[in-house]
Amino acid sequence: MINFIGITHDNHFENVSIDNAVLSNYKWFWVDFSEPTDEELKHLSNTFHFHPLAIEDCVQEFQRPKLDYYNNYTFYVTHIVREERNEIIKEELDFFVGESCIVTFHKVPSIEVTKVWTRFLSQESIENWDPYYIFYEILDKIVDNYFPLVYRIEDELEKMVENNESHSMNFLMNELFETRNMLLNLLHTINPMRDLLYRMLNSHHLNLNRISERREYFSDIYDHLLKLSEMVMTNREVTADIRDSYLSLSSQQTNNVMKLLTIITSIFAPLTFIAGIYGMNFENIPELSWKYGYFLSLGLMAAIGVTMLLWFKKKGWFK
Repeated sequence: MINFIGITHDNHFENVSIDNAVLSNYKWFWVDFSEPTDEELKHLSNTFHFHPLAIEDCVQEFQRPKLDYYNNYTFYVTHIVREERNEIIKEELDFFVGESCIVTFHKVPSIEVTKVWTRFLSQESIENWDPYYIFYEILDKIVDNYFPLVYRIEDELEKMVENNESHSMNFLMNELFETRNMLLNLLHTINPMRDLLYRMLNSHHLNLNRISERREYFSDIYDHLLKLSEMVMTNREVTADIRDSYLSLSSQQTNNVMKLLTIITSIFAPLTFIAGIYGMNFENIPELSWKYGYFLSLGLMAAIGVTMLLWFKKKGWFK
């Protein structure tokens, strides 16, 4: 589906079909390609004459967030992220932005585009609106939607640290590695988006009045991306600390078990030795004919066991 809004020179809307629109009659226009068909894709080249490489980036998935400079417009690739069943889902949203047009392209419905489109149509006055402001509004909503996901991950990490539900170590480790994968996936989107904004704000190619006028707006988005990047990196460090703590705790528990087994084995080794000697089937063992030999052997075993327990306790093995 292709939605078209043309803004006349006296700042009025004209919502017409793309096939009936005369682009030269408008001050500027906004075209939204939402889940376009193969036939509708032809408008990118036949109607707007965009560069074939930019069109190829739109059609092929999945491009890294970036920007490319062309003669009369700039092509942007951005990522929308959402969570579905504890998995990060990325959706691509592309922009063609020039002085007299903005074209948005997405293969799946975009809530961000819909919100800005609805708000734009509800404005009584659009004198302060232009393609770069439309671009800013959508980009701002894309970045703002990253925050709830990062905050939710932080809450999950806090629950892992507290472990109030007394989950097993294996369960917590599985949850932890899933969270680390989610953070890494987010980082692969946030950092390129941050670099994209940095290039916008510092590139000589974008020495345009509209960008310069709204530099503080795009700087605010850049600051948000910096904050998000730091939050994700900090959370990854937290997951590494939690992982190391779990491994250390698991190692300590293993050491305690091995220490207990070592103590038991050490105590029973001499007792087994005594029982083994007198359990042999030789006839000429003098102690076998003693009247109190059995009780003496049991007493000797008990004395050895108690002595070794006291010695282990003195050495601090039970601490």
